[in-house]
Amino acid sequence: MSSASRRAAFRDAVAQRHALLMPGAFNAMSARVIEDLGFKAVYLTGAGVTNMSFGLPDLGFVGLSDMAEHAARVRDAVELPLVVDSDTGFGNALNVRQAVRVLERAGADAIQLEDQVMPKKCGHFAGKEVIPASEMAGKIRAAADAREDANFQIIARTDAAAVHGIEDAIERGHRFIEAGADILFIEAMESQSDIQRLPGLFSKPLLINIVVGGKTPVQDHAELAKLDYGIVLYANVALQGAVRGMQQALGLLSAQGRLDEDPAIVAPFNERQRLVNKPFYDRLEQQYKDVE
Repeated sequence: MSSASRRAAFRDAVAQRHALLMPGAFNAMSARVIEDLGFKAVYLTGAGVTNMSFGLPDLGFVGLSDMAEHAARVRDAVELPLVVDSDTGFGNALNVRQAVRVLERAGADAIQLEDQVMPKKCGHFAGKEVIPASEMAGKIRAAADAREDANFQIIARTDAAAVHGIEDAIERGHRFIEAGADILFIEAMESQSDIQRLPGLFSKPLLINIVVGGKTPVQDHAELAKLDYGIVLYANVALQGAVRGMQQALGLLSAQGRLDEDPAIVAPFNERQRLVNKPFYDRLEQQYKDVE
């Protein structure tokens, strides 16, 4: 599938408002697992890259080059629509313009921009601050103008609910849509009534982010589909699952001094080779071997 047709199909899928379930990946291998399990889109999480590649908390440590490098690797690994977490756009509106150009070339099909003050914090941390809505609107306009493909989507995230209250977040959402956002993301909703009413307030699809252990209560997917959410994001389930898996496997190795190929504890050797498509490269090796 070409990038143009993939982006068009992704836009159409989100517009259906059937609560497209989108897990987050933190590297190419996690993206392969997501695709292998049948999910229809993947999100490259800034928190995941920060945690797993740098061993740091989600406090704005990654930059454009980090996310572009990871995006290119994920794009090579999977065919799924790829949404890239772009934090605050890594600066002002001019930086946002550059981020869109770089990430679109790297293979992203959409980016997420947020209205936090730099350096940003995880949306489920305390102590967040947000920039003026007018400044964020300018960033969104810059993003929309910078894209080459009109189906490259701009996801506008606001963290204002935790700072100024949900009504300010709603007002910002309308302004961000007017500025050119294709999808709206109101982060860290805590009230069940807000979760139920918000999709009906906006002309564009809404994304809900479920952080396991975070501020937004876990929701039944079928209910979110009935509420007309466009995307249901589980940004860091793969990350948290991988960390727990490493702790369990390495804990057993430490306690026992050995670890056999137990599928309940570790992925079998052959499964690992399947996920990285080794049989394909074996065939290529034979194809190009000793060419006369």
